[in-house]
Amino acid sequence: MTATDGAPRESLVERLFRPADIASLAAFRILFGALMLVSIVRFWANGWIRDFYITPPLHFHYFGFSWVSPWPSAGMYAHFVVLGLASALVMVGLFYRAAAAVLFVAFTYVELLEKATYLNHYYLISLLSFLMIFLPLHRAASIDAWRNPALASQTAPAWVLALLRFQIGAVYVFAGIAKLGPDWLLRGEPLGIWLSAHTDIPLVGPFLAERWVARAASFVGAAFDLTVVFFLLRDRTRRFAYAAVLGFHFVTGMLFPIGVFPWIMSASALIFFPPSWPRPLLARFSRRFVRSIPEDLPAPPPPRPLGTRRRIGIALVAAHVIVQIALPLRHFLYPGNTAWTEEGFRFAWRVMLVEKLGFVELRVHEHATGRTIHADPSRWLTPLQTKMMAQAPDMILEFAHHVADDYARRGKHVAVYADAWVTMNGRPSRRIIDPNVDLTTVRDSLLPKPWILPLDDNAVPSATASSQH
Repeated sequence: MTATDGAPRESLVERLFRPADIASLAAFRILFGALMLVSIVRFWANGWIRDFYITPPLHFHYFGFSWVSPWPSAGMYAHFVVLGLASALVMVGLFYRAAAAVLFVAFTYVELLEKATYLNHYYLISLLSFLMIFLPLHRAASIDAWRNPALASQTAPAWVLALLRFQIGAVYVFAGIAKLGPDWLLRGEPLGIWLSAHTDIPLVGPFLAERWVARAASFVGAAFDLTVVFFLLRDRTRRFAYAAVLGFHFVTGMLFPIGVFPWIMSASALIFFPPSWPRPLLARFSRRFVRSIPEDLPAPPPPRPLGTRRRIGIALVAAHVIVQIALPLRHFLYPGNTAWTEEGFRFAWRVMLVEKLGFVELRVHEHATGRTIHADPSRWLTPLQTKMMAQAPDMILEFAHHVADDYARRGKHVAVYADAWVTMNGRPSRRIIDPNVDLTTVRDSLLPKPWILPLDDNAVPSATASSQH
């Protein structure tokens, strides 16, 4: 601690507990709840509840969550009704903490039901809804605050704003770091593949097939992710940076099928604006709101010793921050190209890095008869599951175990081998699984998987293999 002009300088902890205008936090809650409600309605309208969770006879599970299973048919529809109701209650701020808890548990349950539907923004929604359980975002512009004036407040601790900024900022920064590789920066892939599929767009379409356009767009995308958070934090550049956010996410939302992710990020980026940003906007429509604007925020309370609750709270926030930094970096613990092996790839903001297409055929060897049968995955899986399984080694392993269990129920003891070929980011098709390994003898774990064949860019696949796969 040092003194300046006779006044002690605030410590970091004291700064984090200073009061900040709650207006932007209330706006974040309203926008998040509204987008979640739209997303739930969209799921229902597109028939995805049936297609993803009811129709498939089996589901792919995340490591450690094989016990999660879907409700019976009517139960899944009822579950999404509860999700929609929780989203609406969060939006209007009614029974807020309970609604946020229900939203987190119910949405995360849906996310854990099927690994084949993994998307980065599903993970982000789970994280944000979890944090919102503990954040006082309902103390303004909410029915809770209207019903209970003692709850209402024009301020919230500054750490609440800082935590949300960190969570949103981590998505951009780690997505940018993930793009600092040869495929993205030097080869312009997978953008080259994706852009060339849109050459029918008027005026700009013919340019999208040019290799230099893909490389330039890849460079711009990496630069955007790496720098936009820092520009959003600066007063002088914030408006320009947010315009870039809107433009970037509008283009990606139009060109690529990534759901509501662009709109969630566009709305969430408003958290980097000054905490009072909604007030002048809303004041144009409501004199009552004008009267509610505080001329000056309350003076910071005098420093006081950290109580047990604050110490625990600081420790929990610090733990969350450490985990959110560690998870995107865990892929460095695995050998080889983790975009190929997918070890440490999920839950790490490795956004839009890979275009994969796979082919898998299982060889099922019956020990009793010595007979080998070639198993077609479409017998057990939906088209989406077949597509996603064929490119992910951990899903191939889980499917092999399911096939073995299916034979075991009929009294047959089998070994299962995989003929699995994958093309990644425009490369020729290559084997991804050791075809001599009986996958029924392998148990999934978080350790490196020696039965996954490494990606060797110097290897030249045989002409037969390339033409067949």
